[in-house]
Amino acid sequence: MEEGTVDEWLVGDGDPITVGTPLLRLATDKVDVEVEAEAEGLFHRAVPAGTTLPPGAVIGWVLEVGEAPPAAAEATQASAPDLAVAEATAPSTPDAAQAPVTPVAGDGLAARGPGGGVLSSPYARRRAADLGVALTAVSGTGPGGRVVAADVEERAAARGAAEGAALSPLVRRDAAKLDIPLSSVPGSGPGGRITRDDVRSAARLLRRPDEVTVIPLKGMRGAIASRMVASLHEMAQLTHGFEVSMDAVVAVRADLKRDWPEMGLAVPSLNDFVVRAAALALREHPGLNATVVGAEIRLLPAINVGMAVAVPGGLVVPVIRDADRLSLQELCGVTRTLASKARDGNLSLPELEGGSFAVTSLGTYGVDFFTPVINPGNVAILGVGRLRDGVRWTDDDQPLRTRVLTLSLTFDHRAVDGAPAAEYLQTVAQLLARPMVLLPQA
Repeated sequence: MEEGTVDEWLVGDGDPITVGTPLLRLATDKVDVEVEAEAEGLFHRAVPAGTTLPPGAVIGWVLEVGEAPPAAAEATQASAPDLAVAEATAPSTPDAAQAPVTPVAGDGLAARGPGGGVLSSPYARRRAADLGVALTAVSGTGPGGRVVAADVEERAAARGAAEGAALSPLVRRDAAKLDIPLSSVPGSGPGGRITRDDVRSAARLLRRPDEVTVIPLKGMRGAIASRMVASLHEMAQLTHGFEVSMDAVVAVRADLKRDWPEMGLAVPSLNDFVVRAAALALREHPGLNATVVGAEIRLLPAINVGMAVAVPGGLVVPVIRDADRLSLQELCGVTRTLASKARDGNLSLPELEGGSFAVTSLGTYGVDFFTPVINPGNVAILGVGRLRDGVRWTDDDQPLRTRVLTLSLTFDHRAVDGAPAAEYLQTVAQLLARPMVLLPQA
């Protein structure tokens, strides 16, 4: 992370806080997270919402009763970019809090500031765009009648109930990005519900044949672009393709699908078996669980496996901590939770940090073999292809149908040579051939 934006303050100047009090929403290239207090006292902000700063910058103070914030606070606020007018002009003293606001003509719900704009937080404006809600139609419950994110979400929920079926937030987000009025989109889902495919189809119909679609390389897309280019420029990357037999895994998983649901247990996916085998194999091949720092190769003590998850607009890699110490059932629960949080945009920053190795799968998309790019900071990444039919010849030269998939191991040749990388893949294959050893906790 190179910079973050104070998206929305959740506390005001002088508010008492305790450990765990949500202070702000922080927007990063990958996730938006709530930051909680690590101490108790009276909180004072140093920068307005909308300010983008590097890690380590001061954004506020926790003070004792009667203690004044440092003089630098006023200077910081004066020099910070005016990226959020509503926040910058929000009342900060008891007298100013009584400053009059103007109701919006026609609905009397939202309030306008002296400049005529609807008083709203930056996060509320983002949620309004995502959900397709007009701020002028929202009743503000924040300070001075300001619209906050909860007001927008409540309005969206009420509108969805009135329409008979709430639209997916992703549908509203896509419609807002493509500038497609939802009232003009016919729904193909159950009960006429509008789907994301419906929105995209409507966009294609409205687009002129000669119109060029421009997608800015910023935010998540920009972060992925810069990190992948840096990865390929800074490392000597090679990829091994290795076919492994999945007959035993398929057979064991069929038994689990029969027995585990009756015990209330989730059935691990094929990818869970591969991740488990990959984590255990790293114990025998620590050279792939490493990082390169300057002129040093540093073998890492913990095996924290990142799992690539595709999300709208990009990719995130949440981390399964101590993956080699989890049973297959425990690992299955962790992967499902992380994948769900990734797709819902609810990952925390700690859940994205500290990966020492990564696994990425394109098998569900029908891909057999591909060349994954190493996540910067790691020296290897394992790609997983689709499960497909193979052929094995018996001792009497008879063909036997088998189930196989291809593993694609990309490794940094600065830290790992070709032979050790191949030996790692052999160990993974041996573990998958004996899947019962993957079930208990190691």
